[in-house]
Amino acid sequence: MTDRIGFIGLGNMGGRMTRRIVDGGEPVLGFDMNAEAVAAAGASAAESAARVVADSDVVLLSLPDSRVVERVVLDEAFLAALRPGQVVVDLSTAAPSSTQGIHARLQGLGAEYLDAGISGGAAAAEKGTLTLMVGGSAEALERVRPIFAHFATNVFLLGGPGAGHSTKLLNNFLNAIALSATAEVMVAAKKAGLDLQTVLDVLNSSSGVNFATQNRFPKIIHGDYLKGGLTNALMTKDVVLYVDHLHELGVSSLNASGPLASFGLANALGYANEISNTVVDAIGDVSGHVRLHEAD
Repeated sequence: MTDRIGFIGLGNMGGRMTRRIVDGGEPVLGFDMNAEAVAAAGASAAESAARVVADSDVVLLSLPDSRVVERVVLDEAFLAALRPGQVVVDLSTAAPSSTQGIHARLQGLGAEYLDAGISGGAAAAEKGTLTLMVGGSAEALERVRPIFAHFATNVFLLGGPGAGHSTKLLNNFLNAIALSATAEVMVAAKKAGLDLQTVLDVLNSSSGVNFATQNRFPKIIHGDYLKGGLTNALMTKDVVLYVDHLHELGVSSLNASGPLASFGLANALGYANEISNTVVDAIGDVSGHVRLHEAD
């Protein structure tokens, strides 16, 4: 018998993942505070998160942060609707310590909890080529792997509860470093009068190559900011989560000041809810009102 699928949080990423599942031929029962998001993703609407749990066998979550995840999952109605054998998958970017606590609570009720950090952004979600970093039991992962196949091509089991979200924070920090540092470099290249495409060709053939030089800035220099991905506010949140996590691990975080300053600047200048690629415009604003591309 095929598991019934529920999805809570059909926003920027959750909606795209839900659409992939629905387009793959599997119905989804969805709940989001924005009812239009549920319809846009092709899901059937539930009146509450607890109703999704009651009428699903596998419940996927894509929520902004641990505080929201806790508010949803630890709600009395949500917990009361849980049944032994259910699997709850948290696709959010969340604090591993919070994830571990939720896992223990749900395990006590006979349900499985998987933390599955995602990487690839909106474009990969639409194409079904996300990477998933999973923490939890191997048996639960195998059960939901056919669902993951609708929107992910790479699925890694990292270890026990919290391991997926831990790996996600480590990855996101490197992403933040690459994006903010490359933004600074490209603004400098513009002010130096260099041809930006040639600069990118050099970087991508040299030791400075990174995800931002390969996948972001070839578009940004032509005015395409790849809208739909992680915002500056959320990028800042992820870096703060990384710093908090390293503090819990007893590891010195010596390199977080750069991205915190860069994305903090973007937030302060009004780019908080814009895609994080606009950090280059924030740096440009305080560097003589520089833009990498000519306005249309």
